[in-house]
Amino acid sequence: MTQIKNDELLGKIGNALKELRKSKGILQADFGNDTGIHIARVESGTRNLTISSLSVLTDYLDIKLSDFFKLVEKQK
Repeated sequence: MTQIKNDELLGKIGNALKELRKSKGILQADFGNDTGIHIARVESGTRNLTISSLSVLTDYLDIKLSDFFKLVEKQK
């Protein structure tokens, strides 16, 4: 299966994750240590996430995937 990469969508996802992380006062280093995911690459929109990885991130940030995607839709 060919992997598709939508840079605009990845940027919106990264921005939404960054806003959530900052609003909860979580440092990038702590995020990485706790989840094993290098969040800086995700926040910059350069990492094409799997749904499984995104689920780990949203669980860590204590937000449902459906609510997270609502935040993504609001990103400019």
